Amino acid sequence: MHTMITGKAYVLGDDIDTDQIIPAEYLAHDPSDPEERKYFGMYANIGVPEGQRGLPDGHTRFVPEGEFKTEYAIVIGGKNFGCGSSREHAPLAIAEAGAKAVVAEFYARIFFRNCVNGGYLLPMESTTRLIEEVRTGDECELDVEAGVLKNITTGKTYELKKLGDVQPIIEAGGVFAYARQHGMLSQ
Repeated sequence: MHTMITGKAYVLGDDIDTDQIIPAEYLAHDPSDPEERKYFGMYANIGVPEGQRGLPDGHTRFVPEGEFKTEYAIVIGGKNFGCGSSREHAPLAIAEAGAKAVVAEFYARIFFRNCVNGGYLLPMESTTRLIEEVRTGDECELDVEAGVLKNITTGKTYELKKLGDVQPIIEAGGVFAYARQHGMLSQ
């Protein structure tokens, strides 16, 4: 399976924590109910402080007010993305909003595993400080297998770390789907 993701980038800074990605007040919604699940998308990244939203301007909302979906396919983060509490609602919220991947310098391990285990997002790691290279709204292309992010707007290409052993779990749609496909769980 060759995965290519093309779309606009949304840039955040360092130490974006799970409470900023989806504040506790929005956890009352039930992710198993499709009518309520969409609210996780509506409020994705709502807790990111003004000045850090959609860099470089710092004021661009991830999801327009009153809407459930974002126009951004790829979130670009800095260091320690997804730190804070272990809530799996954080990658769910970003995915429910419509983003397909996060590319960050490095992740809090629990956020990375929640992306993988839930099959929510592709968590790619950059070898370059992309938050200083990519701007919110830049059109980008992510080639997962090649481990490359191309900024179509600027023409620059960046090497990413490969997903490695977690790729089959992501491709299966999460850890439970992977376990079912490989006979580890009964159907």
